[in-house]
Amino acid sequence: MSKETKKFKTESKQLLNLMINSIYTNKEIFLRELISNASDAIDKYHLLSLSDDKLEKTNDYEIHLEVDKKKRTITITDNGIGMTHDELIANIGTIAKSGTLEFLKNLKNKDMKDSDLIGQFGVGFYSAFMVSKKVEVLTKSAYSDIAYRWSSKGEEQFTIEEADKESRGTEIKLFLRKNEEDENYDEFIEDYKIQSLVKKYSNYVKYPITMEREKTIPRLDADGKEIENEYDTIIENETLNQMVPIWKKNKNEVDQKELNEFYRSQYYDYNDPSFTIWTNVEGLLTYKSIIFIPGKAPQNLYSDKYEKGLQLYAKGVFVMDKCKQLVPDYLRFIKGLVVSPDLNLNISREVLQHNRQLDKIQKNLEKKIINELSKTLKNDRDKYEEFWKEFGVNIKYGVYDNFGINKDLLKDILIFTTANEEKSVTLKEYVEKMPKDQKDIYYGSAHSKASLLASPQMDVLKSKGYDVLVLKDEIDEFMLQILNEYDKKHFKSINQGDLDLVDEKEKEDIKDLETKKEDLLSKIKDSLHNEVDEVKLSTRLTESPVCLVSGEGVSFEMEKVINQMPGDKDVKAKKILEINPQHELFQAIEKVYANNPESIEDYANLLYNQALLIEGLEIKDPVDFSNKMVKILIKAANLGDTDGTNSEEN
Repeated sequence: MSKETKKFKTESKQLLNLMINSIYTNKEIFLRELISNASDAIDKYHLLSLSDDKLEKTNDYEIHLEVDKKKRTITITDNGIGMTHDELIANIGTIAKSGTLEFLKNLKNKDMKDSDLIGQFGVGFYSAFMVSKKVEVLTKSAYSDIAYRWSSKGEEQFTIEEADKESRGTEIKLFLRKNEEDENYDEFIEDYKIQSLVKKYSNYVKYPITMEREKTIPRLDADGKEIENEYDTIIENETLNQMVPIWKKNKNEVDQKELNEFYRSQYYDYNDPSFTIWTNVEGLLTYKSIIFIPGKAPQNLYSDKYEKGLQLYAKGVFVMDKCKQLVPDYLRFIKGLVVSPDLNLNISREVLQHNRQLDKIQKNLEKKIINELSKTLKNDRDKYEEFWKEFGVNIKYGVYDNFGINKDLLKDILIFTTANEEKSVTLKEYVEKMPKDQKDIYYGSAHSKASLLASPQMDVLKSKGYDVLVLKDEIDEFMLQILNEYDKKHFKSINQGDLDLVDEKEKEDIKDLETKKEDLLSKIKDSLHNEVDEVKLSTRLTESPVCLVSGEGVSFEMEKVINQMPGDKDVKAKKILEINPQHELFQAIEKVYANNPESIEDYANLLYNQALLIEGLEIKDPVDFSNKMVKILIKAANLGDTDGTNSEEN
C-alpha cells in the first residue's frame, strides 16, 4: 500500500485550531490524555480477550514512555487493542464523528470557559499538538497482520501508509515544538518532568507506566562486595505510577495511620486530620470519596486567595485539583477526593460539565459530613468542641447562607457559650433547661461572657435565672435572624426594646409612672437632639441606672457589621434610652429638673453617653462629654461642701 494523503473531514483546520489553542488551557495535560487513551486501548483488548479465543490471554500489560533528548521526541507505547486502517481514519482522521457544525457554531458564540458541551467528540488525542510540531502514530490491530503509520503536522491533512510493527498496540511519537519566547517545550523531555506529570495526573492508572532511566549503582568485586568510589551506570525500566490508590483498598485494611500519612503528603499539612470520612456508594450514582477535616484551620482560609474544592478522579485519571462544585461554601475547609466512573467530562476533560451528578454527590457528601459531626457532638464532646474552635464560624455561615436553606440540617450541631453554664450548650440543651415561665431564647452580643454579665440589659434576666446565649462572632445575629426560632421558641436579643419580662401589674405601674414623668422624659429626649428615638422608663433594669436598647429591625451589633462592609452605607439602629426609675441617679435628676428644668441638658447628655459606653458604641464628642462630667462633679462637690464656704449658694 502506497502512502495516502487525506484531508481531515469536516471543518477540520478550524476545529483543530480550537482544540490546540482554545480548549486546553494547560499544556502539560497532553501526557495525561495520551496515557488515558493507551489505558483505554488496553482495557478494550483485555475485555475482548476474555470472550474471544482468537486473542491471547495475558496480563502483561504496559504503557511505556521513551524520551530522545537529541531528537526532541516523546514516544508513548501501549500493548492494547491497536487500530486497523479504517479505525485510524474513523478515530483520528475524523476529529468529530457528529455534530461538528453545531459544535463550531456554539464555540463562535460563547467563551469556552462557559461551554456546556458534553465531551462526545473524542478529541483528547489532539492535545498532543499543543506541544508537538508533528505527531506520528504507529499501530497494529490485534485483528490484523498489517501495521499502519499515521502522520500529521496538525494542519489540514494527514498521511497514512503501511508500516513494520511486530506486536499489537499503538505507538505515538511526538516531535516537540521549538521553544518560544513565553513557552519552554524542552522541559517535557526532562526525566523529572515526565515523572512528575505521571505522578500528578496518571498515578492511579491501573496499568504500569514505565520509562527507562539511568541509575548509578556501586561496582562489586569478585566476592560481591562494593568497591569504594567505583560505580556502574545501568539502564533500568522503572515503573512511574503507583497503580493501586488508597481508595481501591479494602477500607478495613487501611488503618488511620496510613490515612494520616496519605493526608499529610497529599495536602501538605504538618498535622493529622481531625476527621476522616470514607464513603463508597454504588447504584444509580457510583462514586468513592475520602474526606478529611483538618485539625487546624489553614491560615488563609478566609482570604480571597483560598480555593475550596476536592480532588477529582475519573476512572483512575486525575481530572482536577479543586472541584468547587463538590463543596458548599460553608464547608470550604474540607480536603479530600472523589473518584467516579460516571462523570461526564467536557471536551478537554479540564472542566466538568455542571450537571446533576456532581450536585447529587455534593449533597450526599454534605449530609455525610454533617452526620459525622452530629455523632461526634453526641459521643465525643471534647473532640467536637476542638472542631468548633477552628470551624464553628463556617457552620454558622452555613445556617445564614442562601437564605437559610441549610438551617434545619445544621441547627442541632450549633453550640454556644451562655451566661449561666460553664460549658457550651446546644440549642436543644438550652431549651431543655429553660424555666417553665421562660417563653423565648435570649441572646446578647458581647466580646466575652464577662462583659455580657456586666451588661445592664442582663439585670432582670439574672434575677429570673434565665440563661442567655453569648454571641461573639459578627455572623451570629444574622444567623439567629435566619433561624428565627428553635423548638417553637423565638430568639430575642436582650437589647430589644420590648422583652416582655414582667407581669401586667409591673407594666401598668411603669406606664403610670411614665405618664407622671412625661415632661421630664420629653425634656431629656429633646436635650439629646434626635440622638435617640425614644426615652422611657425601664422594666428590665434592677441595679443599673441606664441602658440603650434597639427598636425593631437592625440591632446595634448588626449596625456595626453592616457599616464596616465595603460601599457607602449608613445603617442606623433605632435607639431607645431606658432609665431605671428606682435608681438614685434618676431620683437625683428629678430633683435637678424640679429646681432648674433648663439645666437638665448636661445630665441628659451624661446619661446617653454613659449608655453608649456600656454598649460599646462611639461617643461623638468625647471632649464635650469630659467637660460636662467635670462640670457636674464640681457642682456635686460644691453641693456637698461641709465647711460652710458655699452655704449661701446652697
